[in-house]
Amino acid sequence: MNPNWKYKFVNNYLHCCMIGLSNLNNIVLFDGVCNLCNSSVDLIIRNESGNELKFASLQSDIGRQIIERAKLDEVPDSILFYKDGKLSFKSKAVLEVSGFLKSPFSWVRIFQVIPSAFLDVFYDLIAANRYRWFGKKESCRVPTPEERAKFLG
Repeated sequence: MNPNWKYKFVNNYLHCCMIGLSNLNNIVLFDGVCNLCNSSVDLIIRNESGNELKFASLQSDIGRQIIERAKLDEVPDSILFYKDGKLSFKSKAVLEVSGFLKSPFSWVRIFQVIPSAFLDVFYDLIAANRYRWFGKKESCRVPTPEERAKFLG
């Protein structure tokens, strides 16, 4: 393990201090070939209350860099959200991102009162079937010229 980095799992977060990523924040990492994931990114962009979120596919250089530096053995079958040195997964990531959205989408945060372990059962069911139910692209999404500033890597 790299002695310059510190890692700790706490409440569905991976806390990490990653050299080179310290100036990046509020990054939504998503499966770039998943139709459901791409539609979700479109919905987030259209309904973001400010202009704070950035996006990167898990397959992109920045996505792979975050996964690698977090010392994850494999790419999680999940949306990831990187904020303040913390990498959240699955339902926790969805709830975190929903806090950046306009109403009624921000209301999703009310589900924070439900334990993540319970919410993740539903998340995992959808994640495991997303290609079968919603399809898959041959390549990662290409942002439109208007979206380009929101995408990293």
